[in-house]
Amino acid sequence: MQFDLVIVGGGLAGLALAVALRGTSLSIAIVEESPPAAPVAGWDSRVYALSPANQRFLDGLGVWQRLDQSRLTAVRAMDVRGDAGGHLEFSAYDNGVSELAWIIESALLAGELRQTAVRQAKLTLLCPATPSSLAIGDDEARLGLADGRVLGARLVVGADGADSWTRQAAGIEADVLRYAEMGTVANFACELPHHAVAHQWFREDGVLAWLPLPGNHLSMVWSTPDAHAQELLALSPRELADRVATAGNWRLGEFSL
Repeated sequence: MQFDLVIVGGGLAGLALAVALRGTSLSIAIVEESPPAAPVAGWDSRVYALSPANQRFLDGLGVWQRLDQSRLTAVRAMDVRGDAGGHLEFSAYDNGVSELAWIIESALLAGELRQTAVRQAKLTLLCPATPSSLAIGDDEARLGLADGRVLGARLVVGADGADSWTRQAAGIEADVLRYAEMGTVANFACELPHHAVAHQWFREDGVLAWLPLPGNHLSMVWSTPDAHAQELLALSPRELADRVATAGNWRLGEFSL
């Protein structure tokens, strides 16, 4: 099978690249081991904060308009507090922009990017497919798949994550530094309205962020040492909700998971 471009990885980066090239004459293949998870009935625990430039990029791809707008939240202001008493506040209004960022669920964005990609001409989605070999020549690269198929391409793009198989197969070295920390995530309903304000605390036990979701809901990301993260994960839903609300000085009242 011959293509101009083969993208290994069908996550956000790989899909966005494929969609961004839809107006070209390039023949494109995406190799992905498993399809993205479908949007969940509740709130996806993995969210992204998209900058206005990200939003404009997705708008230009025709993806932003197709997203369920009821599941998007604009961040209108930020409240950041340091562990030594520092305090920083800033808003979109003060800076002459409509929003500072957008909060979006990972599965929602991945699903729409995938649907947009499969609708375009000259794109072949190979899923499930697992790469097994990579040979790079002067004029083309040849990507072997575990099922025996071989893909030839003028360019192979590795968009397969931090532990990229493509990077390793191409002999590109990477130094990995482990922080001995985890990003612990959960979603909560909060008693008081968040008014589209994102909160962040720099604490002795890590960095705690509250990101606004539609309605009286928020996404929590607590980047913290492994031992503390495991302690949080072992708590009951009620205990976790109270621990997170307490860490934020009950700024948004009672929480429930």
